[in-house]
Amino acid sequence: MTDLIDIHGVCAPGFEAVREAFAANFTDAPEGLDEQAARFSVVIEGEAVVDLWGGWADTAKTTPFTDATLTSVFSTGKAVMALLMATAVEAGQVDYDQTVASLWPAFGAAGKQDVTVAQLMSHQAGLPGFSEAVEPSIWFDAPAVLERLAAQAPMWAPGTASGYHPITVGYLANEVYRRATGRTMGQALRQDFSDLDLWIGLPESEHGRAAQMRKPTAAPSLGVIDPIKQAAFLDRGSAPGGRGSTEWRKMEIPSANLHGTALGLARMLGVVANGGALDGRSVLSAGTLEQLTRERIHGPDKVLPYTISWAAGLMRNDGLKVFGPGEAFGHYGWGGSMAMADPSQRLSAAYVMTRQSPHLIGDPRPRRLLEALYGAL
Repeated sequence: MTDLIDIHGVCAPGFEAVREAFAANFTDAPEGLDEQAARFSVVIEGEAVVDLWGGWADTAKTTPFTDATLTSVFSTGKAVMALLMATAVEAGQVDYDQTVASLWPAFGAAGKQDVTVAQLMSHQAGLPGFSEAVEPSIWFDAPAVLERLAAQAPMWAPGTASGYHPITVGYLANEVYRRATGRTMGQALRQDFSDLDLWIGLPESEHGRAAQMRKPTAAPSLGVIDPIKQAAFLDRGSAPGGRGSTEWRKMEIPSANLHGTALGLARMLGVVANGGALDGRSVLSAGTLEQLTRERIHGPDKVLPYTISWAAGLMRNDGLKVFGPGEAFGHYGWGGSMAMADPSQRLSAAYVMTRQSPHLIGDPRPRRLLEALYGAL
């Protein structure tokens, strides 16, 4: 139980139950997850009907969390990564069915010559981590990461199964995007979606707006550990380390270190919810949107302990049912953040928080909020 906190923002008539659920995440936190700060934003047909925030941006509780506070959302950023790749498909610069090696010849080594862009985006490439031990500092040297992954043999036959790539997919997708478009995903995000407060690679000038995170008290549950899961999550070098938070925030890792606001995420996912449009601007055609969201593989994931239906970088709600009751698409991030889109309701939503849980998918806090949201529709 935490002290009662002030909740700020907007909540349209009819959505009072969502505000109550948001408050309950502070005062009656599932599994004892006392909130430090959080924000939940819901956009329907381009209008923010819910945008609530509260709590403290720092662990000392001296700086209020505001609508300008940026939060690290870890893998929830993969939803933005997927949308950015889709914009390159829309522009004719990338085809989901072309091989990665057609853009990046070195990637075709060691049996990866037939891996397609769609397979890479849907975690089928067999590169969830490094097959040999590395130092955690390697992640701050993107060329070294790319050289190793391009030379590495896949850990299973590509295209036969998904195996979640927690961090590697961001480096790989960013390199495909860079070679195809001449820009990195971080550059494209700031240039093409400058009105959204979303950053892949946070300039030091913005670090003062970033909230402090509280790490989980327990490790995520991965089921029976094997070499694939070990490489993806558990090896000493499976995640960046050794350089401090300032250098980590500045690195451009589309899969793992997006900083942003819940409203920015909800508006970005609105492209999926609203037929490819953002604030009246066409971002994706119907054809590209179908390619982005259609199922690429469905089955037991080799890394996450779930049966997952993967689109081209988005999780499909089919089977998981972690994005409400409908046919929705989105992504969760380590510790509880979430962004989703439901085209049938023309609805998109996002949840960010500073108190992380051990959950990789389906944290109970955003699920409580989504349950209240759908109950109000």
